Amino acid sequence: MLGYQLDRGRSSTVLAIWLTEFHLSTLLEPSQTLMILWAGPSYHQQWPTVNLGISHSTINVKQTWSRHHQTNSWLRCQITNGLRRVASCLFIAHSDIMQQAGLHYVGMRNEQAACYAAQAIGYLTSKPAVCLVVSGPGLLHVYGGMANAKVNCWPLLVIGGSCPEDHEGLGGFQECRQVELSQPYCKYSARPPTVQLIPQHVEQAVRASTYGRPGACYLDFPANLLTARIERGSVSNPHPCPPPPVLWPAPHLIKQAVAAIRKSARPLVIVGKGAAYSRSEAAVRRLVGSTRIPVLATPMGKGVVSDSSPHSVASARTLALQHADTIVLLGARLNWMLHFGRPPRFNKDVFVIQVDLCAEELHNSVTAGVAIQADVGVVATQLCDQLVEAAWSCDKGGIWWSELINKCRSNQEIVEKMAKDISVPLNYYTVFHHIQQIIPKDCMIVSEGANTMDIGRSVLLNELPRHRLDAGTFGTMGVGPGFAIAAALWCQHYQPEKRVLCVEGDSAFGFSGMEVETMFRYKLPITIVVVNNNGIYSGLDSETWKELQQMPDTAKVLPPTSLSASVRYDKMVEMFGGQGYFCQTIPELQSALRSALTVRDQPTIINVMINPSADRKPQNFNWLTTSKL
Repeated sequence: MLGYQLDRGRSSTVLAIWLTEFHLSTLLEPSQTLMILWAGPSYHQQWPTVNLGISHSTINVKQTWSRHHQTNSWLRCQITNGLRRVASCLFIAHSDIMQQAGLHYVGMRNEQAACYAAQAIGYLTSKPAVCLVVSGPGLLHVYGGMANAKVNCWPLLVIGGSCPEDHEGLGGFQECRQVELSQPYCKYSARPPTVQLIPQHVEQAVRASTYGRPGACYLDFPANLLTARIERGSVSNPHPCPPPPVLWPAPHLIKQAVAAIRKSARPLVIVGKGAAYSRSEAAVRRLVGSTRIPVLATPMGKGVVSDSSPHSVASARTLALQHADTIVLLGARLNWMLHFGRPPRFNKDVFVIQVDLCAEELHNSVTAGVAIQADVGVVATQLCDQLVEAAWSCDKGGIWWSELINKCRSNQEIVEKMAKDISVPLNYYTVFHHIQQIIPKDCMIVSEGANTMDIGRSVLLNELPRHRLDAGTFGTMGVGPGFAIAAALWCQHYQPEKRVLCVEGDSAFGFSGMEVETMFRYKLPITIVVVNNNGIYSGLDSETWKELQQMPDTAKVLPPTSLSASVRYDKMVEMFGGQGYFCQTIPELQSALRSALTVRDQPTIINVMINPSADRKPQNFNWLTTSKL
C-alpha cells in the first residue's frame, strides 16, 4: 500500500489489516466511525486481486487477519483508539479490508485535499482522522496540510509508507527522510522499529494529537516492516488512550479575573476557535448572557455565541478592540488575527484575562493581567457563577454599550446600502446578503478566497459553533473543497438534514476544484457558490480581457492577478451528470440557490458573476495593519 512494493499487494493488506483490527479506535464513542482520506497516483488501481490471495467479493476479514498476522497490530491499534475515519486517494485492496471492518474510507483526488479533510474531521469531532499517503512525493504533498493543522491546533494523524530500510542510502524507490522532514509540522513523528511496538506508537500518536494543544502527528511504515512475519501472541493487546484530561483553574486566578471584570468600565469577551473545539459554547453563552459583556469572535470562533446575539458587537469590531479596557480572551490567541493585542488596534493600557489550554501561549505578545491555563468551559462557568453571585453585569444603558450600539448601526447602514444595490454587475455584499436570506440558520459554511472570505465573514452568519470552516490562522488557500467534504461527511453520519454551503472565490476554487468529482462519488449534497470576479482581489472585464488576448506576448501585458474572464465553473458538474447554475442577477441567484438546496445526493455549483472591481467597504485599517511591535 505505502511506498515500496506497490505492485505486490501483500504489504498493502498487512497495513490495512493492522488499521482495521488493532488499535486506532479508543478515542471515539461507540457510535462514531473512522474516515481514511487518501490521495495517490492512478497506477495503484492496477493491482491484480489474485496477488492478495483473496477475492474482493468474498473477502473474509477474520480469515484474512489470520493469514496476515503482521497486519493485525496496526488495524487493531486504529480501532482501539477510536480512529474510524481514513482519507486517501488510492483505491486498492486495503480499502476493502478497512471498509469491511467498519472504517469509512474516503478516496480523494489529491493528497493536500485529503489532509485538509482529515483535519477538519478532527476539528468537528475532537478525534483525529487518518490521512494515508504514499512515500516520497505523496507525503511531501501533505506538509501544507500538516502545517495548517499544527497552526490551527487541530488533531490529525498522517500515515505514510517508505522504502525498505535496507534500500536507504542506495537510491531506493521514493526514498526520503520522511520522519525528520515531518518533525517541524508535528507534535510526534516516528517510525516503529518493530511490529511488536506498533501499538505503542499508534497510541502515543493519538494521545499526542489530542492532549494539550491538539496538532498533527506522523507515523512512518517502511516496506520491510509491512511485510514482516511474527506470531500473533508476540504483540500485546493495545490499551485505549483515555480522553484528554480537563484542566481546572487555580481558584485565586478566578477571583483575580472576577475582580478585574467588576472594576472594568469597558469589558469585552473575545471568543476563539479554541472555545469551539473544547465544546464550551453552553458555558460561554451563559457567561455572556448573564453578565451582558459585549462579545467578539474570531472567524472560526463564530457561533460559540450566536452571530445574531444581542451581545455580539462584530459590526463594531474596530471600536471594541481599540476602546476596551479589559478583555477576556477565551480560546483565542493574540497573533496576527488579533493584531498581537497591541496599539493602534488595541488600547495600550488594556488589561488581558487570558484563558488557554496551552501554558506556552500565556503572555504571548502581551503580558496578561491574569493568565489562566485551563479548560475554557470550566473557566467561563466559574466566572459566571461568581459574577452572578456578586450581582454584577455590564450596564446595557451605559456609555460603553451606547458607543458600541451606535457604531454597529452606522456600519450596518453602510453594508445595508451595498447589500440592497442589485445593479449588474453585482457586488459582494448583495450576493452574500441574498444568500444569507435563503440558507438554513444551521447551515455549515465553508469559505475561502480573498475578498470572498473576508466579506463573507461579516455577512454570512453562524448561529452554531463549529459551523464555519475557512483559511484559519495559517491563511491557507485550497482548503475549501476538502473542508466541505469533511463537513458533508459529518452531516451524513450525524445530522443528515443539515446542509453544507461552500463559498469559494474563483481563484481559491482553482486549488482543489477537481474534488468536485469526489463529492459526486460519495453523493455529498454540497452547494458550492463560486463568487467570480475574474481574478484575485480583482480581475478584468470581458472586453478588456479579449483585447489583451490579442497581444502577441500575453505574459507581458496580462496582470498576474487576473484570470480568464467569465469562466463557466458551473459546467464542471455537467461532466458528472449534475446541474450547475450561471447567475448574473439576484433573481437568478435566488432561484439557483433554492433549487440547489433541494438536491440531496450530489453537489451543485452556482457560478455568480460579480463586478471585477468590486471591493470591501472602506476600512479604518488595512487588513494586515502592523501593530507597533
